[in-house]
Amino acid sequence: MSFRLERSSGAKCYMLSASALTIIWGDTPRYWKWVSLPDSRFPEVAKLVDVCWLEIRGRIQSKMLSPRTTYAAYLIFKLADRSRGLGHPPHETSVTVGAQSSTRAIRLQPRGADRHARMMVNFPGGAPEVEEEEVGGLAREDGWLEAEMGEFYNEDGEDGEVEMSWMEVKGGHWKKGLIVEGIEIRPKTLPI
Repeated sequence: MSFRLERSSGAKCYMLSASALTIIWGDTPRYWKWVSLPDSRFPEVAKLVDVCWLEIRGRIQSKMLSPRTTYAAYLIFKLADRSRGLGHPPHETSVTVGAQSSTRAIRLQPRGADRHARMMVNFPGGAPEVEEEEVGGLAREDGWLEAEMGEFYNEDGEDGEVEMSWMEVKGGHWKKGLIVEGIEIRPKTLPI
C-alpha cells in the first residue's frame, strides 16, 4: 500500500497494490502472472494471462481516510498489446461503504475491438443497473490508465470497511492482457 496527501486539500489518498487485492485465480500461473514493471510504484503487478471469470476485490477501513470527504476508487491498469475480451460485456464495478453503494459498467476496450466483442450476452433479469458506462481509461501522468469504479462519502470515518470490486463473470468468454497495478482511493475532484 502507498500513501500520500492531496496537495490542495490535505486529504489522505491510498493505493492498494495488486498483491494487496483479492484476485480470483491470482495465484495460478495459468491465469495470472506476477511481473515487475519499471514504471510501477510496487515491486510486482498482476498480468492477466487468460481467464473467463474476472474478479478483483479490494478493502480499506474508512477510518484510514479523511472524514467529511467524497472519495472515488480507481482501477490503475494498462492493456498489453494482445489484450482481448475486455470490451463486451461491460465489466461491473462497485464501491460500497456502510449503506452507500455506487456501481458502474466499464468497457476497457471499445465494443468490436476483438472477435469476442461481437458475442451476444443475455443478463438474467436484464442488464445490471449502473450509474453510467464508460469506455477505456483515462491516461495518468505516471504512464498508467485509470477507470473510476465508484464513489462514496466518508462522513466521520466510522462506517467500517470500504469494499471495491471489479468483475466480468457473466459473458463466459476468455479475457487477457489486463495489467493491474492496484486500486487507488482518493478524493473525488469536481469538474470545473
